Amino acid sequence: MAQTMEEMVETARAQTKTASPQDAHDAAAAGHVILDVREPGELQQDGCVSGSLHLPRGVLESKADPDSGAAEAALTSRRDDAGIYVLCASGARAALAAHTLCQMGYDAAIIEGGLQAWKDDGLPVEGAS
Repeated sequence: MAQTMEEMVETARAQTKTASPQDAHDAAAAGHVILDVREPGELQQDGCVSGSLHLPRGVLESKADPDSGAAEAALTSRRDDAGIYVLCASGARAALAAHTLCQMGYDAAIIEGGLQAWKDDGLPVEGAS
């Protein structure tokens, strides 16, 4: 049976851990990874979490697969030793991305509420235009 995007996001959220923005911030301070899956234009317009890794959702699978030939070492090298906290604008893309990463063997969690919740919690963002 075909699924809508909304149903896919709901499934991903039901099968993937979540973290509050503050918990993700604290985890990053302890050496875990914040992965931002927004598009480059969104980073420029809305800013980004300092120290986060940026991989647009559309290229995630190739960048997360160490054998793809296009792997992103900053991500693949952390697969066995760090939690990956996934962020987007509001949470939908992060849910899909975190779910995919879990299927690929990563310890991934969705940052609840995305960048907007991060900002609402008063956590640091850099580079907003």
